[in-house]
Amino acid sequence: MSRDNESLTCQPSTFSLLQTANFPAMPSLALQNRIAQFNPWLLAPGEALSQVRRYLPERYIPRHAQSVPLHPERALLITGPRQAGKTTLAWRLLLDVIPDILFLNMEDSLLRNGFPSPLDLVDFLRHDWPAVRAIFIDEIQHLPEAGLFLKGLVDARLGIPILATGSSAFDLRDRTRETLAGRATRCFLGPLSMCELLAAESLDSPLARSLASRKLFAGQLTFGGYPAVCLAAKPEEKITILSDLVEALILRDASDIFRIQRVDAFRRLLVLLAGQVGSLVNYSELAALCSVDVGTIISYVEIMEESHILNKVTPYAEGKRREITGTPKIFFLDNGIRNQLLFNFQSETELRPDRGALLENWVFSEIRKILPIQDSLRFWRSKSQAEMDFVIVHGSEVFAIEAKHTLPASPRLSRSAISFIEAYKPTRLIVVNTSQDTHGETRTTPVQYMTPAAFCGWLENKFGR
Repeated sequence: MSRDNESLTCQPSTFSLLQTANFPAMPSLALQNRIAQFNPWLLAPGEALSQVRRYLPERYIPRHAQSVPLHPERALLITGPRQAGKTTLAWRLLLDVIPDILFLNMEDSLLRNGFPSPLDLVDFLRHDWPAVRAIFIDEIQHLPEAGLFLKGLVDARLGIPILATGSSAFDLRDRTRETLAGRATRCFLGPLSMCELLAAESLDSPLARSLASRKLFAGQLTFGGYPAVCLAAKPEEKITILSDLVEALILRDASDIFRIQRVDAFRRLLVLLAGQVGSLVNYSELAALCSVDVGTIISYVEIMEESHILNKVTPYAEGKRREITGTPKIFFLDNGIRNQLLFNFQSETELRPDRGALLENWVFSEIRKILPIQDSLRFWRSKSQAEMDFVIVHGSEVFAIEAKHTLPASPRLSRSAISFIEAYKPTRLIVVNTSQDTHGETRTTPVQYMTPAAFCGWLENKFGR
């Protein structure tokens, strides 16, 4: 994939032939013009670098996912919520192949309808665009059979990387029975993690890093980690961005993409779920409060999950009958979205009655951003009401995680933690808190008390690529 400096000057490629080439299979001149509009480097390859920069923000915070390799025989599917930086990441990965990139944004109806089959696109590439060395399909979820389309491109064996982004996995998974197993590498890109934000600060001094981590953590608890929110200078700007984002999630995704008829019930359900983060979900109660049936509530929660607004976390039981084995908990992917729904941006978290829920949801979001797809995230709750906030199953290892906003000077394990250790003997127990980095152990399990910065560092070292 790498090119030398001389090639990066964007010498004229066969894209220049676009000016004179014949496109007998092209449905219309309008489609040709639209492709040229989205790919101006087709006509001016020497200006490609400056043209691509319009897709990149002025300030870029590097993402851990930049280490994902591109493969000529597999697609790279980047999924995640709106405005998490998926398109920016894709362009960063493709900088080495400028100008030989075909970019298609499937939000555009002309492009979306211009290639009814992946074979049409394959034919155009082989016969008319032989210089293409990468395909980038943005917002692929707008295709009615996105999974089939991507599968067809990979199976054509073009020998070039294919990148696709989607803010919702719904269309890729549920509107086709085809799978992308063996054909695509899936990369989830969530809002910025604390480790990514800390790395962007480039701080060598331990004291400076400690102070920065506390400030960043406070910001994430209140405003979350969406890039535009993190880069906004003033709280009121952050709130405006979050407000616009929530409306896009509700009105655009819910109404336009998923064709939800009761948008009022969808919105009310979101607010109710935001107010009970970390609690067991009672679908019947939610249905009564939203004036819809239980089936509708379940389908709405599924849509929210597929849109990367929130996630269900199911119980960890390992076959032990005494655990409750059906009712999930709900967590939001981003604290900022959760706080926007409740319109509570009180920054002094010590004074907030929901500070425990804020920390627990933050712990979930940091795990979700980095945990490999093959690993499992659960919670544990026994019939005797003993609880473990999170249980990570990583191969043969089991990690138990508690979120405790405040610890006493001499911390002790909770009864729930002792119960879980006795029942399952986890590899390690981690207690995430806001004041202490220390350690201890039981007869079977090491115990670590970690502040948010230490916890994020542990996640990165253990599960990062």
